[in-house]
Amino acid sequence: MSGTRKQYDPANGSTMSLGDHLEELRARIILALAGLALGLIVCLILGGWIVRFIERPYVRIMGEQTRLQALGPTDGFICYMQIALISGLILSSPWVFYQLWMFVAAGLYPHEKKYVYTAIPFIAFLFITGAMFFMFVIGPVGLTFLIKFNQEFLGVASNFTFKNYVSFIALMMLVFGLGFQMPLVIFLLIKTGIVSTDTLRKSRKFVILTVVIIAAVATPGPDPFSQLALAIPLYGLFELGILLAGLSERHKTNEKRFT
Repeated sequence: MSGTRKQYDPANGSTMSLGDHLEELRARIILALAGLALGLIVCLILGGWIVRFIERPYVRIMGEQTRLQALGPTDGFICYMQIALISGLILSSPWVFYQLWMFVAAGLYPHEKKYVYTAIPFIAFLFITGAMFFMFVIGPVGLTFLIKFNQEFLGVASNFTFKNYVSFIALMMLVFGLGFQMPLVIFLLIKTGIVSTDTLRKSRKFVILTVVIIAAVATPGPDPFSQLALAIPLYGLFELGILLAGLSERHKTNEKRFT
C-alpha cells in the first residue's frame, strides 16, 4: 500500500487535485492578506497610541521628560509604518493563523484535522502572549540592564534613536510571538505521529544547541542578554510541549485501560 498522503478538501473531506490544492493556497493567502490589511489600517489609525505604548518602558526608565530622537527626515514615518505593520500582524494573528492552518488541514487525514482545529485559538493566544511577555517582562528588564551597564560600567549616555529603539522592540515582539509557538508545534508533531515523545526527550542536547543558535540569529546585534532572554523561554517551552504531549498520551492510555 502506498504511503503517499492524500490531499483532502477541508469542507467535505474529498480528495483534492494538485490544481485544487494550489487554488486553496491562493485563496487562503488572499484571505490572510485581507485580514492583515484590515489590521494594518486599524493600527495606522491608532498609531500614536501604539507609539506611546512602545515608548513607555524607555520613558519609565529614563524619566518622563526623555524622548527618543529621530535623526533622519524619514525615520519617523518609516518607524510609524513599521510599528503599524507589526501591530497589525499581532492584531490580525488569529485570522492569519486560522487561514494558514486551514490550508495545512487540507493535507491531513480526517483524524489529524481535529488537532489543527483545536490548535488554532492556542496559536493566536501564544503569539500574542509571547509578544506581550517581551513588552511587559523581558523588555523593561533588558532595557534597565543595558542602560545601567552603559551608565555605570562604560560611562556612556543611553540616548537611543527612535528608529533603532522601535526596530529593536518591534522585532523582539515578533520573535517572542513566534517563539511561543514552540509547545504547540511540539504537541502537534507528537500527536500527528511525525515524531515521538521519546525521540524528543533523547534529543535535548541538540535542541539546546538549536535554541541557542536561533536566539543568536533572531536577536539584533551581539546582545547576550537578549539572546539568553529568548533562549531560556524557548527551551522551557520545548519542555512544556513534551510535558503536554506526555500528559495527553497518559490520559489516552488511562481511558483505554478503563474501557
